[in-house]
Amino acid sequence: MTKTPDWLERTELLLGSEKLGKLSASHVFVAGLGGVGAYAAEMLVRAGIGQLTIADADGIIPSNKNRQLIALDSTIGRAKTAILAARLRDINPDLELTVYSEFLRDERLNGILEKGTFDYVVDAIDTLSPKIYLIYGSLKNQLPVVSSMGAGGKMDPLQVKISDVSESYNCRLAYALRKKLRKLGVDKGFTVVFSTEPVAKESVIIVENEQNKKSNVGTISYMPAVFGCACASVVIRELTKT
Repeated sequence: MTKTPDWLERTELLLGSEKLGKLSASHVFVAGLGGVGAYAAEMLVRAGIGQLTIADADGIIPSNKNRQLIALDSTIGRAKTAILAARLRDINPDLELTVYSEFLRDERLNGILEKGTFDYVVDAIDTLSPKIYLIYGSLKNQLPVVSSMGAGGKMDPLQVKISDVSESYNCRLAYALRKKLRKLGVDKGFTVVFSTEPVAKESVIIVENEQNKKSNVGTISYMPAVFGCACASVVIRELTKT
């Protein structure tokens, strides 16, 4: 029997060796490595997930520093995937890690989902169109999904909820997502992390020059982390069910 690494002894004390073994044998795909996704990926690795695929095409910019795990003065201008990959391997040198530093669209994404042998998909994408494509493609390939809704404009972590998408409410992103997916024949069947807290109008500004975005929403440091940790908790609890 393989000895549990010292750094996972407390996780084993909580979960037991059998459940820890399930996590070690699991493969999770995290798409989007911003405020939510980087935290989700790190919490999965720290919990003992043995194989991870991460995807993001963006580099780190100064405005990321108020909320993103990997955004530091020393990492500005570098690829999010490169910084996070190094950090995850520093936590678990035995981690099996696949990295996609690109926008995964259309057939490219379909091919990854079809051959990926994923046990769970974490959607931490912050724009609607690729978010829908990932969720729909995952469900089409019978892959369980947890999707993060908007953490922007939120301040109260106690208003964060976890439910089936059909039970989400008071979230504009969840509303838009449900509306678009309903046209594709999907109205339930995957988990979302969302907040019921209203977004103040003054925390939103309209932008015209940013690709794939019509507005920017104010954010506080801890809320994306709360959403990311909640997403990781869904994956961990589902994969260790007996």
